[in-house]
Amino acid sequence: MKKIDVRKCALSSEGGEYILGLEDTGSHACYMIYGILKPGEKGRLIKPGAGHEEIVLAVKADLELSGSFSGRLEEGDAFHVIGDAAVFLENTGSSEAVYVIAGGHSAEGHHH
Repeated sequence: MKKIDVRKCALSSEGGEYILGLEDTGSHACYMIYGILKPGEKGRLIKPGAGHEEIVLAVKADLELSGSFSGRLEEGDAFHVIGDAAVFLENTGSSEAVYVIAGGHSAEGHHH
């Protein structure tokens, strides 16, 4: 078993996310993204891309959604997004927000 501190990796990344995928697992089948939004941060793009789909889960704090979906994603809530649909996340709260994305290839296959 290989243990990976995804929180530490996300905090040290430029974009506030860490993608646990091929480089860590050796597999193209699925991936997971751990993301952190600072208080007041907005415009974080969620867009799986052609041949992919994702489930986005608000783990800590509530998130505002805009784009293909709009509304409020409360802590513990999730949504499903496919292909080129684009959703933007915003943390309107006063504390750090955390989300996790589980992704994989959709039924029509993948592009790489």
